[in-house]
Amino acid sequence: MSFLEIVNLEKSFGATRILKGINLEIEKGGFLVLVGPSGCGKSTLLNTIAGLEPITGGEIRIGGRKVNDLHPSKRDIAMVFQSYALYPNMTVGQNIAFGMEIRGVPKEEREKAIREVANLLQIGHLLDRKPSQLSGGQRQRVAMGRALVRDPQVFLFDEPLSNLDAKLRIDMRTEIKRLHQRMGTTIVYVTHDQIEAMTLATKIAVLKDGVLQQFGTPAEIYNNPVNMFVADFMGSPAMNLVPATIGGNGSGLTVEFARDGGRPPVSIRLPNAPAGMERFKGKPVVFGVRPEALTDPDGADRHAIHVETADLMVDVVEPAGADTFAVTHLGGKHVVARLRADARIHAGEVTPLAFNLTKTVFFDPETQQRIV
Repeated sequence: MSFLEIVNLEKSFGATRILKGINLEIEKGGFLVLVGPSGCGKSTLLNTIAGLEPITGGEIRIGGRKVNDLHPSKRDIAMVFQSYALYPNMTVGQNIAFGMEIRGVPKEEREKAIREVANLLQIGHLLDRKPSQLSGGQRQRVAMGRALVRDPQVFLFDEPLSNLDAKLRIDMRTEIKRLHQRMGTTIVYVTHDQIEAMTLATKIAVLKDGVLQQFGTPAEIYNNPVNMFVADFMGSPAMNLVPATIGGNGSGLTVEFARDGGRPPVSIRLPNAPAGMERFKGKPVVFGVRPEALTDPDGADRHAIHVETADLMVDVVEPAGADTFAVTHLGGKHVVARLRADARIHAGEVTPLAFNLTKTVFFDPETQQRIV
């Protein structure tokens, strides 16, 4: 059953529409991540849930209760900001307790809540320090602790890790996921980092220009993108999107890639092509394949139903520890393949590469929507 519901949400600033008919829902205890490029409206959407921004139209419901016109203090939410927003003249313990003190929570109850949260976040040894004496990661834990002691129905996180360095961001990501698993509280989390979205979420909402592009589980978003924007935005390295043409022979459809330099054109059989592909026979399409679905033949997924091999010219080889990335040419575009660490491959050579066609997708170049 849905716990947080957003129905036909509209938000405008003057004549400018920022959010355009957003529909989302998340179950109690779910972890919803709002992701998209800068300016897509994700922080504005979070602020409307918090009550920091009034909405222009639609409804927001928390636990079945419409909260459109409720003051933020009445919505039973807690928010963690990107900037930490800690009081510099207060200790860690005082920062965590401040909200409870304002609400008149008895001292004994406050101290108990501080101890529990400090143990949960492993900051018990920091309670007497001032924010200036803490690292970025420690400050973020304190900001989270201040939200946790409220025991709200919904936690809202606005890019909480964007000010941290790369390694600390990964560590804190793990802490947030562990915290969610322990507490089971509903979370709405804003980020522009699609890796953060994939690792944390139970559901992801991808936004662009105030429009919801796709809403689903991380696996659905990654493996079945509904359009070229989602395919390109979600994944690192990004999905390869290559212009192609659908051909056909007596045994079925093929995908044809244009001649690349002096190399002959590449043709790949398409067994069990999507039903919608028939109407694109002889027409242009965009072929989408993720780097891990384009690899050396020995490293191809043994459980894949359909694997086809083509000889491609390798332009650049990038060893990356556990993997080797190869940049090659296909249909006039640079394409990234992800190979085994010990794959024998060299720049400037033609090498066979295996396409896992179970993992490939096709898009209409005019509408940019997926062909199914």
